[in-house]
Amino acid sequence: MIKNSEIYNKYENEIKNNLKVKFNHSSIMQSAKIEKVVINIGLGKRAIADKNIINEAVSDIEKITGQKPIITKAKKSIAGFKLREGMPIGVKVTLRGQYMYDFLEKLINVSIPRIRDFRGLSNKSFDKSGNYTFGIKELIVFPEIEFDKVKFMKGCDITIVTSTNDNEEAKELLYQIGMPLKK
Repeated sequence: MIKNSEIYNKYENEIKNNLKVKFNHSSIMQSAKIEKVVINIGLGKRAIADKNIINEAVSDIEKITGQKPIITKAKKSIAGFKLREGMPIGVKVTLRGQYMYDFLEKLINVSIPRIRDFRGLSNKSFDKSGNYTFGIKELIVFPEIEFDKVKFMKGCDITIVTSTNDNEEAKELLYQIGMPLKK
């Protein structure tokens, strides 16, 4: 049960009906919804050179999301990068339910406004399946990350997975929950 989530309550009370009317759905259940949010940090060469960087990334993601991430490993060896199959090269976490809505509220209301020279998120970052992916260059925009304790700047990719295959409906859903997309 989702409780005390402004985005969830707004979705249930307003956005579902708005999407049903705008896209001529026969049932309210056909309206798009957010299914999950995936946060990914790829560390690449840095993870090969220094093993502590993976632990720092795990700690940072755990602070930001409230959930322990999994460590992603290399699928195949690449000699030019001194990379062997199975070596840790990144971390990722998938958020659903209450964690997802809490993260989205924090992202929209606190973290995105802290991005330097922010002019809006690109509205062209939708894939063919109605999912939206964007990157954040510095994790220090999240209030949980202490600037003084950061050894090197890391960025992350955030993917918002929706239940629709229509990019226009997914874009409208994100506009209505408050994502600052460019017009």
